[in-house]
Amino acid sequence: MYKFLSLKDHVYQYIAEQISKEELVPGEKINENEICRELSISRTPVREALIQLSSEGVLENVPRKGFIIKQMKETEARQLYEVIGVLDGLAAQLACPKLTEKHLKDMAFYIDSMELAINSGNYEMYYKQQEIFHGIYLQECGNDVLIGVLSQLKNKFVSKTYALSTDSEDKEVLRTTNSEHRVILDLFYKKDSSGLLKYLQETHWNPELACTEVTE
Repeated sequence: MYKFLSLKDHVYQYIAEQISKEELVPGEKINENEICRELSISRTPVREALIQLSSEGVLENVPRKGFIIKQMKETEARQLYEVIGVLDGLAAQLACPKLTEKHLKDMAFYIDSMELAINSGNYEMYYKQQEIFHGIYLQECGNDVLIGVLSQLKNKFVSKTYALSTDSEDKEVLRTTNSEHRVILDLFYKKDSSGLLKYLQETHWNPELACTEVTE
């Protein structure tokens, strides 16, 4: 299902993309006028998108300076992992009895797609496929509040979405993560809702791995 993007959502995605590609970096001020020119839109949707990104902790609204891109600290990343792990595990647990064979086959397809993206060094594609993979069970959990909160928390990591190099060490990190996706899929096949809760919380969102999401 395709979601129609409002002008505010379009600006939101544009800014998030600039940050994730490191064309905008922590500490840098957002140039609202430039965004208006680039997208040929008025100031209102730009302000709305900036306010949303600020409320989600991606930007900081500094008095007399404007919106500045925030630098995530390791402590914050660890705390986010702890919370996201619990909530993502809950979403999987709620969705477990609802997933159909098609859902599971789609998840398997995206796991294979992520493997191809890793091998080709296409990390932007990897991120997109990973987002869809997790989105399959998230959308089936049946709790709109949970979906909204998880989306907002995960958005805080936008600045590290594509910030990976092409060396073998980074590829190995992503391969390990993708192997975890296979375990998650296997747990869904087994209808092991309690196992999903535990695995997502303690392994897939292990706070000890949070430092990989932070620019030191």
